[in-house]
Formats: sequence, C-alpha cells, structure tokens
Amino acid sequence: MRHKESDLQIQCVKWFRYQYPQYRLNLFSVPNGGHRRIETAIWMQREGQVSGVSDLILMVPNMNHSAFFIEMKIKPNKQSTAQKEFQRAVEKFPHYKYEIIYEFDQFKAEITNYLQN
Repeated sequence: MRHKESDLQIQCVKWFRYQYPQYRLNLFSVPNGGHRRIETAIWMQREGQVSGVSDLILMVPNMNHSAFFIEMKIKPNKQSTAQKEFQRAVEKFPHYKYEIIYEFDQFKAEITNYLQN
C-alpha cells in the first residue's frame, strides 16, 4: 500500500509542477517515511525530524490560509497516531489548511480551489 501512496503523490506533484510552474519550489515533500539504519534515524530526529508531518507542504498563501499541509492516503489506509497528532497541531491555527488526499482528482480540486482563493 505504501507504494500506491507514493505513486499517488508522484502523480500529484508532477501535475502540480506542470500546472503551476511558478510555484514548483513551493510544494515539497517531507522525507519522514521509509526504512533507515538506526544511526540515521537518531541523527534525523536530532536535526528536528518530527513523526507524523504531512507528506506535502504547499508554502503559498491564499485569502484564508498561509500554507497547505497535505497527507496522502490510499483507502483503506488511515492516519497513524503521530499523523493525527500533527494534524491537530496544524489545525490549532486557523491560517493553516490540512487535508487528507485519497485520489488524484481530489488533489486537483483541492489545489485548484486553494490557489483560486
């Protein structure tokens, strides 16, 4: 299932960079997943890695929000406890948007709506 989420994310990022080249550097992924050696994981945590951070962050403000945090999921996958905790932390601030994306068309609609406001 993880590869399917990755495939969805790749498709979404590719579309975004083609559709909105002016913002290509403003949408980026956070490398939280994957298997690492324990030494690397410890090093990354010391550098500030936080479990549960959304898969993508769009650093473009609109009329209502300063940034858009995007978590990619393929049904029936659900958020981990750390992801839910991160979502709650983001949503404490009304000027941030957080969305769970399950399919490509949903991503396109959410991004288009976000960038038009």
